[in-house]
Amino acid sequence: MDKSAPQTPFRNTKEREQGRAAKRDAVLRAAVRMFNQRGYHTTSLDDVASSLSISKPLIYHYLGTKDQVLFECLRIGLKRLREAAEEAAALQGTGLDRLKIFLRRYAQVIMDDFGRCVIRTGDEALAPESRARFRALKREIDQALRSFVQEAANDGSAQISDVKLTAFAFVGALNWSARWQNPEGELPPGEIAERLVDILVRGIEPRP
Repeated sequence: MDKSAPQTPFRNTKEREQGRAAKRDAVLRAAVRMFNQRGYHTTSLDDVASSLSISKPLIYHYLGTKDQVLFECLRIGLKRLREAAEEAAALQGTGLDRLKIFLRRYAQVIMDDFGRCVIRTGDEALAPESRARFRALKREIDQALRSFVQEAANDGSAQISDVKLTAFAFVGALNWSARWQNPEGELPPGEIAERLVDILVRGIEPRP
């Protein structure tokens, strides 16, 4: 006797949720690439819908308004940066070791679509409520970087006279790669990130 479950054309709850998540991800990926390439203000949800051969109401169904789509793209980018900070903080080694690891991961994230959107799209494009949420999330990343710099200064693994200025210098240099790095270029993001960070940290490494 065959005791296997009967075949049914109807999807179960898990399958429906997975299908919804896949469609939502496809919309976000298409939207973030257009925002990065064309600019937020010159990209419409009609453009995004057309690129996926779907209707604009379907985007509203999965994500909401254009502002909500942008905020979700930014939130994903910031989430990945926060995860990078958490991973670096959990590692063994000196403060400088953890700082280097975080900076390399930071650079890699902002050379990907969602991280690139965080750098390329000013928060003035967001509605006031979304802007406040974005800035709060961004402050978490800024504070994490400053904490890594402070730790390296405190344990003597780096020579740092001004923690705040050093953090600004690092983030300013790395953020610019989100604008000049070519996704189709010869060097992969990981190698670019490593080279950039090696150049940057030479200025704070202890002298013999």
